[in-house]
Amino acid sequence: MHQELAWLEILAPDLIDVVKQRYQVLQSIYWLAPIGRRLLAQELNMSERALRTETDFLRLHGLITTSKSGMILTTQGEEAYQSLTTVMERLLGVHSKEKQLSKVLGIDHCLIVAGDSTKLPKVLTDMGKLVNETLDVILPKGENVIAAMGGTTMANVANSLTPKLSQQRHLTFVPARGGLGEAVDIQANAVCAHMAVHTGGEHRVLYIPEHVSEQTYKPLLAEPAVKEVLQLVDKSSAVVHSIGEAIPMAKRRDMSAETIAMLQQRQAVGEAFGYFFNQAGEVVYKIPRIGLQLRDLERIPSVIAVAGGANKAAAIKAYTQLAPHQTWLITDEGAANLILKGVTL
Repeated sequence: MHQELAWLEILAPDLIDVVKQRYQVLQSIYWLAPIGRRLLAQELNMSERALRTETDFLRLHGLITTSKSGMILTTQGEEAYQSLTTVMERLLGVHSKEKQLSKVLGIDHCLIVAGDSTKLPKVLTDMGKLVNETLDVILPKGENVIAAMGGTTMANVANSLTPKLSQQRHLTFVPARGGLGEAVDIQANAVCAHMAVHTGGEHRVLYIPEHVSEQTYKPLLAEPAVKEVLQLVDKSSAVVHSIGEAIPMAKRRDMSAETIAMLQQRQAVGEAFGYFFNQAGEVVYKIPRIGLQLRDLERIPSVIAVAGGANKAAAIKAYTQLAPHQTWLITDEGAANLILKGVTL
């Protein structure tokens, strides 16, 4: 397909430009709906007159509709947007950017969703859909154990998974690490339960507190219910997790003011699996937890890290210095553009 698109760009550049522009109008309405024409023109850096020409065309073909609240995609318009995404990402240069990002970060795979999830919540939904598609490609047929972390990003991913994943597969979702310190709906146990519901799979729970003292740690490992889940985690076909900003994550977990001050002093920029790390990818603090450790990721066949938004660029770049090479990073243009800013290859 890449070669055919290259020839089209040579033979009919004007046509390609029109297609790109109309797709970007569709995409922006999908992200921001309902939205008025004036605001959309500002968003796309177009004149209202030029935008009116495009939106009139899209309305005439039944792809958008207008109400007092603004423009939204019709069912047909949303189908067109979703169907065109892959080919349009090639036209817009996303795939070459993915290869560049993989090289810069030193991991095998990077997949980039258009937009910035910090500003556009629907971009996070698109990232979740891409996780679903990626798992469908990389998971073998038959029995599969998927270990998942908690958090707001992971809760969104859970809602984007579909029964398609369970075709010719038996899926069991397990919490990658213990942790009951989060809000109930974003705990790893809840995330795994939602993943099971959306895919038709099964799930297991790991009822262990966020912070575990040394004295408590060993007795808990001997508990049959804990042991069973940890054995499943060890058999994982894939791990799905997010990457957080260090200080916001510390505050969300109600960590002490002294610990937060220490993280700031040590210049922590990111967090994953309870490990806090600085810009050089050096671990500066670790929360004692039962479950998957960073060193365990090397033996997991597939690791999917999901994080987007310009605000997470530093955390992503730092984490990938610790990540195993078989990592799939699913991110967005907000983060990718900032990581690649000024990079020459």
